[in-house]
Parts: sequence; C-alpha cells; structure tokens
Amino acid sequence: MNVTIHPSSLSGTVSAVASKSMAHRLMILNALAECPSELVCSSTSEDIEATRHCLDVLRTSSGPCEFECGESGSTLRFLLPVVGALGKSARFHRRGRLTQRPLAPFDAQLRAHGMHIADDGDDLVVEGQLHGGSFSLPGDVSSQYVSGLLMAAPLLAEPIEVFVSAPVQSRPYINLTTQALSKFGVDVVCDRVGMGTSACERFALQPDTLRGPDRLAVEGDWSNSAFWLAAGTLEREGLTVSGLDLMSAQGDRSILAALAAFGARIARHGDAARATRDTPRAASLDISAIPDLVPPLTAVAATVPGTSRFRNAGRLRLKESDRLATICAVVNAMGGRASIEGDDLLVEGVKQITGGEVNAANDHRIAMMAAIMATHATGPTVVHGSECVAKSYPGFWEDYRLLGGMATEE
Repeated sequence: MNVTIHPSSLSGTVSAVASKSMAHRLMILNALAECPSELVCSSTSEDIEATRHCLDVLRTSSGPCEFECGESGSTLRFLLPVVGALGKSARFHRRGRLTQRPLAPFDAQLRAHGMHIADDGDDLVVEGQLHGGSFSLPGDVSSQYVSGLLMAAPLLAEPIEVFVSAPVQSRPYINLTTQALSKFGVDVVCDRVGMGTSACERFALQPDTLRGPDRLAVEGDWSNSAFWLAAGTLEREGLTVSGLDLMSAQGDRSILAALAAFGARIARHGDAARATRDTPRAASLDISAIPDLVPPLTAVAATVPGTSRFRNAGRLRLKESDRLATICAVVNAMGGRASIEGDDLLVEGVKQITGGEVNAANDHRIAMMAAIMATHATGPTVVHGSECVAKSYPGFWEDYRLLGGMATEE
C-alpha cells in the first residue's frame, strides 16, 4: 500500500498506544506464571500478536510447537530460551528481515547450555533442555539476548549468571525486563564485575515461582509517541501525547530531553507530555542506548539550522532495515541532506524539505519518519509500503489524519 501525503500542520492530543516492549515481557511472564494476572493491553500490533499466538501454541501444544514469529525479533529472541527452559521441541518460522537479523553469539551460548538449534531454510528448529550456569554475551549486539535469558531463568533447575561485556548498549531495555520480573515477584541481582582485563555487568537469578498481581496494565509506548512529540517540535501550536508514564523505565522516555536539545519547549503534566516549537537548533547526541529514537529525531534534525550528529548509531544496521542506509535514502529523496560517517549519522538541516517518493523499506519507523517530515514539505510525499506501520502501530495513519495530517491511501 502507498500513502500520498500533502503538507499540513499536526496539532492536538493523541493517546499513546500500548508499549510493545513491555507487552512482550508481561505477556510471556504471565503465560509462565503459577498465579497469572488479568493483563490489560489497550492496543495491539503485528509483533504483539506474534507473541500472543506463540504463547497460545506453547500452552496448548502437546507435541513440538510451531511458532509463527513473523518479523518480530523480540518474539524469537525471548521465546528461544523459554522453550529451552521448558524442555520443549519447537520450530520457529521467521519472515522477512528476521531471517537476516543476528542470533550469534546467543545461539552458541544456548547450545553450550544444553539446547540443540539448527537452521532449516527460514526456520529455526530447536530442542533440548536449557541448563543454568554462567552465560557470556556481548553488550553491543542485542539486549534482547539478555532479556530472553532473564525471563527464562526462573523456570530453570539451577541458578544463572549472565555476564554482559561493557559497554551495554540499550541497557534501558534490560531494565524493563528486570522491572517486569519484579512485578511477578522475582528479583534480579545486578552488579558490575571484572572479567579478565575488562569490566562487565552481571545479572544473577535463582530459580523461582512467577506470581503476578491480580491485575496488570501495559503502559503507554514512548517509542511510537516519540514521532508525535517530534511533530510537535516542528509546530508553533505543539502536540500532546497522553497515557504515558512519565517515570517509565523505557529508555525512549529520553525523547523529551533529546527534543529539548533540539530547542523544543517541553511540558509535562500528569500522564501527558507536550512538545512545541521554540528555538530550533542542531544537536549532537550519543544514541547507543536509544537507537529507536533516531528516526523521529531525524525528522526534526532535517529542518533545523546546522548539522546534527547521532553518535554510536552502528546498531541501526541490524534493525527491520539497515536504518543508517534507509534513513539517509529517505531524507535525501525528500530534499534533505543526510550521510554516514563510520557509525555516526549526520543530518544537515535545510530551509525546506521538498517531498518526493520514498520507500519505507518494510520498516515501520522509516514510514513514520517520512510522514512527520512530509508535513513541512513544499510538495507531496508518496510513501511506498506504508502498511509496514502495522508492525508496531496499526492505527498510525488514522491518528495522523485525526491530528490534521493529509494522507490518502492508495
């Protein structure tokens, strides 16, 4: 599907969709709990539905499990060690770019602790019993490896220690996992230790029983809300997102500080955050812990005076698309200027975005970035493959129009 966008102003208030990151974690832990909770999730997405489907299969299958992961990296990486902890046999069906996204050295660590994992075309075939002990993982590939092990750990017969080499990128996502475990009565010991000549972080868990509270609600999503707040930064009237936890452990809550660095006026009240155009300027940010914020921040950087630099952005190459490449392609196709320098992304602000034809590259955050940039273009923008927003935000285009955006689906 393609969407044609005509320049317009976005303003008003929009409710945050449910956090995909927290939904995955709470759904998995709830399915494994001896005392599950009533789990409330206000919205869904393709990735959330992938995890929901896999958990239904896990609960009901008496033989080998057939898991349809779609393109959800969280579903695959979280459930791999869970299946091993349960001693189940399973086939994980992977689609699209998920077949190319890395599993090493996570898979090697799982094999070293009792699991058998083999590629079969686009599928991953798994069997064997996962054992506890010491796991060693790098901190610069995917925090999902660590989170998957931590969620599986309470089910094991032995305690585990997970040693993660520094620097631990995307650490806030590990914090989300430890927070989710705490809701089910499981404490994770986190400390910093030396390993050889290097420092690393250690996460230790004992086998335990998962017991949830009577009711749990999935909090609002800062990652997707970041696009609306970025849009507000470009508008004199501003834009408000409600339904957010302003004290959330989600790392992408840093969008407020990041937009302030770009000269936005930020306001917080109750469960709402608001961003308004004030004194636009370029910024230089280390985004190693918050890579998902680069697309919405790029939409701002493309139009503010000066050259912005997003440092330590190499992990963007491992997302739903090679986001360093696709961000540059979209910005440049729309009359902006973006380039890659090592692991840094450089965006030079221009006086006017022109619009144009762009390919979303089957990446939800690229499509949303283009939509925000298109509001201030001089001409129309056509986003090819716009349906990819369903991965995290199926109602994005509807909310876009409710806020004043002019987007026509073809």
